[in-house]
Amino acid sequence: MESKKEILIQFGIKVREIRKKNGISQEELAHRADLHRTYIGMIERAEKNITLLNIEKIANALEVNINELMIFNNGK
Repeated sequence: MESKKEILIQFGIKVREIRKKNGISQEELAHRADLHRTYIGMIERAEKNITLLNIEKIANALEVNINELMIFNNGK
């Protein structure tokens, strides 16, 4: 079960990394993605198993390709 959560951790790290690089808050990202601020926090903390539709919303809000959200620092 822990290995299944690893992708959520890595995804959350990537979202936070890109969000901070762009200098926007969780609240601003949520607004741009039409999602709730607490939901963004839960994604970044790997507490939610995000849907493909919401991945697309976040990618669009961050102005990146979905693929960029899936390239993790550990190479997976």
